Amino acid sequence: QVQLVESGGGLVQGGGSLRLSCTAPGRYVMGWFRQAPGNDREFVASISWWSGARPLYADSLKGRFTISRDNAKNTVYLQMNSLKPEDTAVYSCAANRRDSGTYALAALYDSWGQGIQVTVSS
Repeated sequence: QVQLVESGGGLVQGGGSLRLSCTAPGRYVMGWFRQAPGNDREFVASISWWSGARPLYADSLKGRFTISRDNAKNTVYLQMNSLKPEDTAVYSCAANRRDSGTYALAALYDSWGQGIQVTVSS
C-alpha cells in the first residue's frame, strides 16, 4: 500500500462547488469513491496515469463532477459542481498501482486515503 493524502472537503451550500485533491507518492490509476451514512460505498470517478485512457464516471454524476490530474505533482483532483444535499458523504481516493486503465470496482484498488467529509446543505 501507499499513503494517499486527501484535502479540500468541507461544508458547502447546495448548488455550490468544491474541489477535492489527493496526492500520491507516485503515478497510479486513481479513483474517487464516496460513502454516505447507511449506504454502501459508491464509485465516483477514475482516471489513469496514461493519457490514452479516458476518465470513467458514475453515470449519475456525469456532467457535474470532473476528475483530472497533475502528473508532475502526482495529484488527482475531483471538481464537484452543482452540489446537492445527496452528495453529502465521506469521499475517499484510491490507487491502483498495477494497471493502466480506469476502474469502478473498489476491489481493484490497493491503497486508500483516510477519507474526507463533504457536506452539502440544503
